[in-house]
Amino acid sequence: MKSQLNLKKAIITALFVIIGTAVFAQTGKISGKVSDKKTGETLIGVTVKIKNTAKGMATDVDGKYSLTGLATGKYTLIFQYVGYNGKEISDVEVTSGKNTIFDIILDEAGGQNLNEVVIQGSFKKESVNALYAQQKNSAVISDGISSELIKRSPDKNTSDVLKRVSGATIQDNKFVVIRGLSDRYNTAMLDGASLPSTEPNRKAFSFDIVPSNLVDNLIISKTATPDLPGDFTGGAVQITTKDIPDQNYITLSGGVGYNTASTFKDFFSGSRNTTDYFGFDDGKRKLQPSFPSTSRLAAGLTYEQNIKAIRTLPQDWSIYNMTALPTQNYQFTLGRVKDLKDNKKFGAIVSLTYRNAQSITRDAVREFYEYNYIDNSYKFSTNVGALANFAYTYGKSKITFKNIYNRIFDDQYTNRTGTNGSSGTDNKFFAFDLIQKSLFKSTLEGNHQLGARNAKINWSVGFSNVLNDQPDQRKINYSKNISDLDKPEVAYTANVLNIGKENTRLFSTLKENGYTGSVNYSLPVNLFKETSTLKVGLASSYRDRNFDVRFLGLQLGFNNENVEAIRARPLKTLFGKDLIESGAYTLSEIPNSGDIYTANSLTNAGYAMLDNKFGDKARLVWGVRTEMFNVNLKTLDASNKPVKQDYFDVLPSLNFTYSLTEKINLRASYYRTLARPEFRELAPFQYYDYEQLAFQQGNPALKRAQINNADVRFELYPSAGQIISVSAFYKQFNNAIESLNEDYNSTRTITYFNSDKADVYGLEFEVRKSLDFIAENEFMKNTTAYANLALIKSKVTNPANTGVVYLEKSRQMVGQAPYTINAGLQHAFLDNKMNFNILYNKVGRRIIAAGGSRFPSIWEAPRNVLDLQLGMKVFKNKGEFKINAGDILNNNNILYYDNNMNKKYEMNGEDETINRYKLGSNYSLSFSYTL
Repeated sequence: MKSQLNLKKAIITALFVIIGTAVFAQTGKISGKVSDKKTGETLIGVTVKIKNTAKGMATDVDGKYSLTGLATGKYTLIFQYVGYNGKEISDVEVTSGKNTIFDIILDEAGGQNLNEVVIQGSFKKESVNALYAQQKNSAVISDGISSELIKRSPDKNTSDVLKRVSGATIQDNKFVVIRGLSDRYNTAMLDGASLPSTEPNRKAFSFDIVPSNLVDNLIISKTATPDLPGDFTGGAVQITTKDIPDQNYITLSGGVGYNTASTFKDFFSGSRNTTDYFGFDDGKRKLQPSFPSTSRLAAGLTYEQNIKAIRTLPQDWSIYNMTALPTQNYQFTLGRVKDLKDNKKFGAIVSLTYRNAQSITRDAVREFYEYNYIDNSYKFSTNVGALANFAYTYGKSKITFKNIYNRIFDDQYTNRTGTNGSSGTDNKFFAFDLIQKSLFKSTLEGNHQLGARNAKINWSVGFSNVLNDQPDQRKINYSKNISDLDKPEVAYTANVLNIGKENTRLFSTLKENGYTGSVNYSLPVNLFKETSTLKVGLASSYRDRNFDVRFLGLQLGFNNENVEAIRARPLKTLFGKDLIESGAYTLSEIPNSGDIYTANSLTNAGYAMLDNKFGDKARLVWGVRTEMFNVNLKTLDASNKPVKQDYFDVLPSLNFTYSLTEKINLRASYYRTLARPEFRELAPFQYYDYEQLAFQQGNPALKRAQINNADVRFELYPSAGQIISVSAFYKQFNNAIESLNEDYNSTRTITYFNSDKADVYGLEFEVRKSLDFIAENEFMKNTTAYANLALIKSKVTNPANTGVVYLEKSRQMVGQAPYTINAGLQHAFLDNKMNFNILYNKVGRRIIAAGGSRFPSIWEAPRNVLDLQLGMKVFKNKGEFKINAGDILNNNNILYYDNNMNKKYEMNGEDETINRYKLGSNYSLSFSYTL
């Protein structure tokens, strides 16, 4: 009886679902955003009605509206708002089961009772007007890309998207370079909050962690306003992820990729665990809890304790051979929106991503100083990520809770062969290196309208966690004298008689927590007979880092009778169980209390700004920001003086915009910004980077940099979605933070220093235009060409009286490229069911590290990068195939010493090659389907 009752309930429920689905399939909805024509500010409480019906609502705190349950057909919408001219828009078409997105702009009434005037227009014309306003209304000189343009590009993550933005290029497929300035002079913001550095040895954010299809919009602000953080000079990259979707959906996607240098080739690596494929080490590589502490090791272990401790270390030194599989990537995204009573709404977006790649860097050349090496590296990479965003709107308020998590697992095996002239040896070097990086960020934000004057208050609190774990980086070198190369009876022997940079096992863990909070208040005020906006705010950010590292190794006793025979053993048995159990090896540790550090910083900021309008054409956004910054860093070694810095900075800014016509803007700005040293740049921690054949070390004396900036820009908007612009800029640096190649020791050290003064000035050109001006036909109308070019000049005078006589007296600024080029061609055909996109990128040669007293600066040579994509929509536009080709030209990546100073790389000339390699071209096929 009970089972029959349950069956009836199930049948009734199923019928309701079927009926509900059928009803939804027969209806659609209209949604969009209402904004002020001159400022771009969204308008809260605008009345939106369907003409000749009782259906209507008011826009929420984001200026958004949503009219649901509409039958198929065309409607006329009426928009009314006190103080603004009303609009009546015809021909807004609704299609069954779909959401018609319609954004609109309203203009302020110019006199008494003009708010009662109703302007009539059409859906198509008003959509174009809204896009125009969005392009022109930025208060600052900025460039960006919307979610709609992202959909049409071949980009899988945010780093790829950034390549399309004027003046922005990407380094190492993840770090952004804006206006040719190195990534350390940029700041990254996600959903309104600053992002921490994801890298342990530099100030940089890895933009490849945010999937592109979850980005609502991406804007690079190249000039500052007081409500932006003060620590950027190249640009502030602001990423906004989606919260309330336009409609319910489930999207599934998957893809495979082929790399010409790697896929189906022999792939060598250390041991592999199943959990590696999910982005997590199984815990066996890290030091076990029972492992002796540093102090215990220093006090000395007994014979039995020594063997017991060594047993806990992984001893599988085998090199496994497999076949590199194609790149795999999968994504699941769920979007849900629920319209509630009284214009309340709840939305959620949840996404899971997975990527696995096995890449090979073959025959990388290193020919500099006394080195003549060839490297072969094999990297196994897994990337897993999750995003969960929730939003609730009620009345004139909105609460959002946004969360993102990303984890990167990179396990690399490197084999190096070649000679070292300084030691007179021929070498066979092996390195096993696992790095696990993760970022978690959570932000709770509220937006509320106060009173009836469109005053707004915004608040947010956030938490972030960064982890960088390097468990058991293992290195070992075999060598024999160069004079014995023609003597096969002389064996290569391993350097296990002592521990050093070539044969240590490194265990390091970096953990950092960040806490942020802010509150912003804006109030419309009447100045000069115009409505202006006063905005004030407070913000605070606290970061707390712990870094722990140990350098361990197994040392062979000199009194062992078979020392040379043991040293000649192959890598697989060099640390064999028989040797460990017999006590042949002693566990040793390099003292490093000066490398272990804790650090924290506190930034408190306040600002006030006015957004003034002067008539219909002029706009001035001006104000001041103050920032108090405190940093503390201390090492475990009490003899090292703690780092303590306190700064108070006043950062004024002014942005002026004059609209010559409806399609032309003139902009000018002045602003002051700064750049603060990162914890790693201040920490005295010294780390041997075997890939660079150099030490990495911080500088506790590093100061913060101050920069004065000025910009002018001309903007022409030929039609909606198109732009032609010309910009000029100047930047004056005091105490610029740069990387330095210290070379007075036998092994060079990459560190950081302040150059006294640096000047940077440049020009930017951008064009995005359809080709219908060539011929007025459908083909040219659907073809868009775009290009942006930046030409930059910089000059730095190396500091004097530092005890170092620099080889170069003046030079280009570190990281500053003299030019950047982005260009592309897009074409849509078959009623936008197919899209073709070809893209080109090139960055001028730039300095990676400033030269020292013996060698000139290290340069990165330019590369030509060509990408293309073909996209095809199927199954009534619910599915899409994409064929991508990346880095088709596969130019060499080159770092070198420009010894003859001729500003170009000569492979067989006087220049010395620090690194030259190719990564291969990438070809992929992906498919996505939206339910």
